Amino acid sequence: MTTPQPPVPHELAALRRRYRIERERRVRPDGAAQYRDADAEFGYYAADPYTQGPVVRDALHDTVDVAVIGGGFGGILTGARLRQQGVERVRIIEKGGDFGGTWYWNRYPGVHCDVESHVYLPMLDETGYVPEWKYAPGDEIRRHAVRIAQKFDLYADALFSTGVTSLTWDEASETWMVATDRGDTVRATYVVNATGTLTDPKLPGIPGIEDFAGHTFHTSRWDYAYTGGTARGGMTGLADKRVGIVGTGATGIQVIPMLAEDAAHLYVFQRTPSTVDLRGNRRTTARDVGADREHWARERRENYLRIVSGESADEDLVADRWTASAGLLEKLLPSFRRQGDRQDFEAAYEAADAAKMNELRARVDQTVTDPRTAEKLKPWYRYACKRPTFSDLYYPAFNRDNVTLVDTADTHGIERVTEHGVTVAGTTYELDCLIFATGFNVGTSGIHSGKLPVHGRGGVQLLHRWARQGPRTLHGFTSNGFPNLLQMGPLQNASSVNFTHILDEQAVHVAALVAAAEAGGALIEPSPETEEAWIAVLAEGAPDHAWFHAECTPGYYNREGRGRPNGPLAYPHGAVAFHELLGRWREESMGEVLRSRTVRLV
Repeated sequence: MTTPQPPVPHELAALRRRYRIERERRVRPDGAAQYRDADAEFGYYAADPYTQGPVVRDALHDTVDVAVIGGGFGGILTGARLRQQGVERVRIIEKGGDFGGTWYWNRYPGVHCDVESHVYLPMLDETGYVPEWKYAPGDEIRRHAVRIAQKFDLYADALFSTGVTSLTWDEASETWMVATDRGDTVRATYVVNATGTLTDPKLPGIPGIEDFAGHTFHTSRWDYAYTGGTARGGMTGLADKRVGIVGTGATGIQVIPMLAEDAAHLYVFQRTPSTVDLRGNRRTTARDVGADREHWARERRENYLRIVSGESADEDLVADRWTASAGLLEKLLPSFRRQGDRQDFEAAYEAADAAKMNELRARVDQTVTDPRTAEKLKPWYRYACKRPTFSDLYYPAFNRDNVTLVDTADTHGIERVTEHGVTVAGTTYELDCLIFATGFNVGTSGIHSGKLPVHGRGGVQLLHRWARQGPRTLHGFTSNGFPNLLQMGPLQNASSVNFTHILDEQAVHVAALVAAAEAGGALIEPSPETEEAWIAVLAEGAPDHAWFHAECTPGYYNREGRGRPNGPLAYPHGAVAFHELLGRWREESMGEVLRSRTVRLV
């Protein structure tokens, strides 16, 4: 593929105008409120199709050392790192029927990780496993989650098909009371919230969605009983079906080519096209990745993190499209330390961004045979406005006679769902099956949304305190007034495109805190002054990216066109620097969060 030449100034000005026009075609006044949760009357969209129903059991009323909420990689890694610290009574409580989290729920045809498996899959050194593919399919990732859980005996006390409904601090015993939707009341010395942000599906608030008389489901709860087949395709149940799919983000990019193969006709309802770069997946061997060396996986993932975080590295061990385009992620991840004149940097950055986007738009023209369809598939926005996607199968799917692309930008999305189909711009497309690839409530856990109420000292609810002051934590993990409650996720710490690496570093930190508290007979709780000092660190040097996201096409990165959330949310110097900071703090300053207990533990 020929790489377009870097744009000249008048071409950049034209691009800016085009980007603004395309943004206005898609922005809606209701912002993120255009979506609805998969609960109440729409709760069946979030039901678990992968189990025959919850295992019948009596309610538990017992005591554990640590209750971990969530059985995805965050929870599994926390359990494993706690085991390495000698903690015995670890109970993981998970809504799904097994471990895996995101990879338990997402089993749609074509599901793969878009980060190289040799850096994405955690604890490869510890388990001795070498992934089979450069980009692992979902079932390989799910099996690895189970592998870690088995190795560290996490099944022994786990509760599956169980949701936590409340957390209440009991001052008399200095423990947490954990209540569940199965009638359990578990007393835990420590609670770790590891519920993740890619498990609760969201639906578009399209008028009439409840009226559709055909079959419907969300991609994260794929209905193989209806479609037939497996994650590798072969959906014979769709051979005579007219199928519609809503959503062309990371999930849609993977599942649409599979549906195109098997459906009688596929209608793709698109509001905003994704960027779709080359994938180049292939089988790999241990020799390919240097797995004969001790700590090979740690070396590889540290190298990857440095590159995608804008740090220097002598060699690019992964060498894929993520690392090649790492310099364009500066507006997405606050991780690039630039020296010199900011104006000069912004000019060079915009030119490099435009060259990359021109390359991606040229790829559409070179692959899609129908010019009108190709034009609709071109992304007109800056590279970091939406999560990049990668596929070698997506664009060719639109060259098939049984695939129709329905662009909904001019109507700001689908107008309505009827009993028999979907209406866009006055035309109704009759369907037998309607599938929602509309993603998740990204960036919020049950604690942050209020669905999981947390009451700390004096009965104060966490969200009520944060509503008055804004989020207050130390390093994103702990909060004053909520002793021994440790939270995982992206809030007020660091992030990366390889989030399992972030989760593993967080798990190491959480386990070290618990071990120190156990050794000293202490509670884990920062002072208000310590929290304020951390907020000041986050604010100092925080990059001003609000203007960039205000110009972006609507999406979950900018709250559907409403700009970034207010306040400092992430460590401004990137994941590599943040991990170094945590390491130093554990060695030198951990004592500042350890408070003497008033209750003697038995």
